[in-house]
Amino acid sequence: MAYKSLNDFIAKLDSENELIRIKEFVDPELEITEIVDRISKSPEGGKAILFENTGTEFPVLINAMGSERRMCMSLGVDNLDDIGKEIEKIFIDFTSPKVNIFDKLKLLPKLSSISSWMPKSISGKGSCQDIIIKNPDLSKFPILKCWPEDGGPFVTLPMVITKDPITGIRNVGMYRMQIFDKNVTGMHWHKHKVGARHFDEYKKLGKKIPIAVALGGDPAYTYAATAPVPDNVDEFLLAGFLRKQKVELVKCITQDIEAPADADIIIEGYVDPKEDFIWEGPFGDHTGFYSLADWYPKLHVTCVTHKKHAVYPATIVGVPPMEDAWIGKATERIFLSPIRLAILPEILDYDLPFEGVAHNIAIVKIHKTYPGQAFKVMSSMWGAGQMMFNKIMIVVDEKIDIHDYSKLAKTVYENTDPQNDIHFINGPADVLDHSSSKFTFGSKMGIDATIKFPEELILDEETRILRDIGKIELMKKFIEILDINLLPEKGIMVISVKKDSKLQIEKLSKNISDLETLNFIKFVFIVDSSVDVNDLNMIAWIVSGNIDPKRDSMIIKSTENKGSKIFFDATKKSFEKDKFTREWPNIVVSNDETISIVDNKWNKLGLGAFIKSPSLKYRKLNNNLGAVSKEKKDLA
Repeated sequence: MAYKSLNDFIAKLDSENELIRIKEFVDPELEITEIVDRISKSPEGGKAILFENTGTEFPVLINAMGSERRMCMSLGVDNLDDIGKEIEKIFIDFTSPKVNIFDKLKLLPKLSSISSWMPKSISGKGSCQDIIIKNPDLSKFPILKCWPEDGGPFVTLPMVITKDPITGIRNVGMYRMQIFDKNVTGMHWHKHKVGARHFDEYKKLGKKIPIAVALGGDPAYTYAATAPVPDNVDEFLLAGFLRKQKVELVKCITQDIEAPADADIIIEGYVDPKEDFIWEGPFGDHTGFYSLADWYPKLHVTCVTHKKHAVYPATIVGVPPMEDAWIGKATERIFLSPIRLAILPEILDYDLPFEGVAHNIAIVKIHKTYPGQAFKVMSSMWGAGQMMFNKIMIVVDEKIDIHDYSKLAKTVYENTDPQNDIHFINGPADVLDHSSSKFTFGSKMGIDATIKFPEELILDEETRILRDIGKIELMKKFIEILDINLLPEKGIMVISVKKDSKLQIEKLSKNISDLETLNFIKFVFIVDSSVDVNDLNMIAWIVSGNIDPKRDSMIIKSTENKGSKIFFDATKKSFEKDKFTREWPNIVVSNDETISIVDNKWNKLGLGAFIKSPSLKYRKLNNNLGAVSKEKKDLA
């Protein structure tokens, strides 16, 4: 269904008891984030929140898509899988053989439907231009400073509209925007993004790139800006398909570019490729770590327009799960069919766990028919659009429930010989990946956890399973071990250590591998002393975030009496201990003052039973204040 406006969507949320209205003043600097962090980590994502008193004339809507139910409401479906099924049906209808003229004529109504989803330019002004401000001042909007070490306030839910200067094809991307002045922001498009490619094309031509930034309107617009559609496909076409109604576009007031006529707010401006970049960041990012400051282009704001009674939409990101996890879940379900139809027909399902922050972990279920097929699937997936950023991919057979992580872990244990079933390759890394030794270039790991054909088996002898090892015995033997979580039924051991050097981790790994009492263990994860080894969600997030798979793993090969094992060093990396030359970011947490302010005003906000700050759980993982992690120096 199509929403006429963001207020129309808010009314729907209200009618479905999916919205909390807060009338008490809440400061957009840090306080809104602290409240939303508590709510969004509630079971099933909590509720959407409308902050009606922000110190400005604009309310803030946040966490609007932060649950599976609200994500479905945003896109007008009962189940996210329904969208993928519709895409699959359209594809089959148009590609299946047509026996006669009557079969071809049956397609005409479908062609008419598709044409009705195409974005359309309209004349005159849209409701997004009810108010026109030609001397713009962005401080009039409740733009959030999300986390204590952020470089400033950031627009966090922008639809950044650019177009290719050669082809004229539009792109709509979501790139955060730091506020530097009343009419200057950063433009944080990564080198892999289409917006950055458009910037490069304008640079070659020596021209300024016109930009429109849309906020609000139908939530389908916002989702489409995040979706991994192929290059040269207009995201507003995807939005039209999702809402079953074309997106109407109007020409901007001061820039030669168009924006949705019914968006709430439009920020018009340009980037001059001849101009020096600006130092942008840090920013508490969706990885749960700060993305550290770097040089990015400047956006000069030339005009701001907005609706009467406009709402300012925002999101916050940080340690998962948060609202972005549910947006990512929609992408997972919607794009399963296109991946299967266009690339890999053997794929039956895939899952992107929240702890993997969209790109660190992928679990793929296939219909396996020949040896080596799992590795073929890994290679193809790593070559498919934004899947190139995936770090850890696990492939399993069709009978496995990949959404039951406990059973999945048991399957990986039973079907994986680390020596033979784990594969590494090098390739592109996400700009936000802090663990790779080189910026945007690192390694990937594929785990073949399928049942093996005879041609794939190397070890004939079953690994002997011994379960009589205890934590006390192991910790007595290795004094650097501070805590252990042993999961024998899954073949997993998690160890926290006081780390002195990389060589220490390697030596410890070899010594543990020599213990016959640990023959049943196949996967050993080594983490810092501050990590809770019994919190498996934390372990999955920390491990997938902190490892470059090839550099930080060590496979101990099998011998006559022992099966193979793989050890992962998921500790923080530094130059002193690891010769790691990049800065290591801190984990994103609130500060004491903000936590105390929210604690004290909680009962006035109408949020129900008190929820303590999630930051209290994660702050111990940081050695210091600030965006950059620094080792504590022992006083001697």
